Amino acid sequence: MTPINHTDCLIVGAGVAGLVAGAALQARGASVLILDKGRGVGGRLATKTFEGGRFDYGAQFFTVRNPRFRRLTEEWLAAGVVTSWCDGFSLPDGKFKSTGEAHYCGRGGMRAIATHLARDLDVRSQCEVKAIRNEPGLWTVVDASGSEYTGNVLILTPPVPQALTLLNAGNVPLSKTIQDQLAQITYDPCIAVMAMLEGPSRIPSPGGIWFPGEPLAWIADNTQKGMCSAAGGGSSITLHAGPEFSREHWEDAAKGAGLLLQRAEPWFGTQVRSYQTHRWRFSQPTHRHDEPVLRVSAPAPLVFAGDAFGGSRVEGAALSGLAAAECL
Repeated sequence: MTPINHTDCLIVGAGVAGLVAGAALQARGASVLILDKGRGVGGRLATKTFEGGRFDYGAQFFTVRNPRFRRLTEEWLAAGVVTSWCDGFSLPDGKFKSTGEAHYCGRGGMRAIATHLARDLDVRSQCEVKAIRNEPGLWTVVDASGSEYTGNVLILTPPVPQALTLLNAGNVPLSKTIQDQLAQITYDPCIAVMAMLEGPSRIPSPGGIWFPGEPLAWIADNTQKGMCSAAGGGSSITLHAGPEFSREHWEDAAKGAGLLLQRAEPWFGTQVRSYQTHRWRFSQPTHRHDEPVLRVSAPAPLVFAGDAFGGSRVEGAALSGLAAAECL
């Protein structure tokens, strides 16, 4: 008897890789089910609203270098999902650094891209996967409530350590070769701070500052970015800490946030009304797999995908999603 929650392809993770893969497979006629533990889609395409301000606190923008990703971006532009933000940002000394390429962002927030990709897909949010099992010819994903979902093939897009935890919980065997390749993938953490200011910031146009990396790596004024204006004329600011600072203050992120706010104060020009903190344990891959996906044929078709494969950032994750769909 076929289980009720059965589909051709199960995808764990509703970030850009999982959503692009799901859309591509569905366009080819496959049935797809995407499971994600978050409240909404997007993963690190993360946008949040509080105190009347709107914040991108994960991925801040994306660039386009690959022709296939350019076609995707052109679709998003035509749909009004993304917009061109700028061609570079200021440095701490006030000098503007142009990269000579367009930096795009989601219209109204980076999560808009994920929402657009998910519009015709079956995505189950707030579905925390606890274990993945395999029986001959069938993958079974078990969530925290005990519900089971089955599929003929499986795509895993969470950070690799999290994906391996799920497979280990279900006693899924992987060859030593596959384990060794996955063990080489590493990530940097990042502490993100979202600060609501009382008035306009001093962050130079177009609203972003690149820092050397420690303790601050990035500051952005989301209001200048073109997101909705903050209530009362304030500014919604995002700060990203460098990886070493994030590791040092990981267990006490509140203290780390206070130190970051102090360091960023010269670019505020006004009082901080309130702030929130978010920790990205697997913020950015530091050692990636050479190929856009890692395909496993036994015990059943399984593909590891995401920004740790082929290339990082939004472009790399999207291309990995396309490659995952194609190799299945």
